[in-house]
Amino acid sequence: MEVLRHLRLLTKLTNVRQASSEATRPLKVLTKHFDEVSIPVPWGHIAGKWYGPKHVRPIVGMHGWQDNAGTFDTLAPLLPNHISFLSIDMPGHGLSSWLPPGISYHSIDYVLVTRRLMEEYNWDKISMMAHSMSSINGFVFCALFPEKVDMFIGLDVLKPPVRSARHIVDGLSERLEATLKLERRLRSGSEPPCYEWDELEKRLHEGSNKSVTLESCKYLLQRNCKASTHEPHKYYFSRDNRLKTSLFYTLHNEVPLEMASRIKCPHLFIKALQAPYYERKEYYDATLVELRKNPLFEYNELDGTHHVHLNEPEKVAPIINSFINKYRPL
Repeated sequence: MEVLRHLRLLTKLTNVRQASSEATRPLKVLTKHFDEVSIPVPWGHIAGKWYGPKHVRPIVGMHGWQDNAGTFDTLAPLLPNHISFLSIDMPGHGLSSWLPPGISYHSIDYVLVTRRLMEEYNWDKISMMAHSMSSINGFVFCALFPEKVDMFIGLDVLKPPVRSARHIVDGLSERLEATLKLERRLRSGSEPPCYEWDELEKRLHEGSNKSVTLESCKYLLQRNCKASTHEPHKYYFSRDNRLKTSLFYTLHNEVPLEMASRIKCPHLFIKALQAPYYERKEYYDATLVELRKNPLFEYNELDGTHHVHLNEPEKVAPIINSFINKYRPL
């Protein structure tokens, strides 16, 4: 029922946006059908968009931090027609349930979400395509459960970034304090700041360091905003604000190296050259050396921002499709 309520709201938002000011950008019509799905979890549900037949085990698409299933809206129609594709919203993102009050988000929880997904659908193995935060979690999943993965495609972030001890300790204290502050704000029940549609796009664009183009913002905003109840024609970001204080992996450099050595599945990684490495390059390069010991590992670089798969899917699709056709053929 919660998913249906959200879908009705999204339909309403679409109609309002298309009929409002001339400045409103019309939504691009997708060329591939999908069904909204709701996957039960102990605290609620995981929402997703299922492209293709339900009897075919899908490649599971997993998005980056504070993004949602819309991150694959432009790429999904370009994937091979013989496969199914399930793009999900992680907890607290998109149309998926938030974690209960008093619970913090942690990277390892998303790894467990992947196992929950497999149990719900009775899959012995999983195929994954993951961007950014989820690419990190996919790397971890492949290392922890190498026998359960038959294909992994990582986009732009290779592995859990290695940080200095000072950075880790300072970051933990700051995030824990910020968590309490956010919880107080949530208890107040006040509506978040609201914006006109164009301003909402601008904020998402600039908040991503302009990685998401203004034209591409609409794909993420469809599952990431709600209409204001107080200010007509204005919207607010509807993801769980506690995501801003998420707790991430705090690992010594030897841990990602050990993880890399355990990944045995077909593994494609695509690095966007206009995106940062998010850590010292020496750590990144050392992990690449370890990953290349896997004969099924493929590495590609291409021009584009962190969200190149969303902005310019025509650049990414040929690389991904070649890999899919090699390891998930018709």
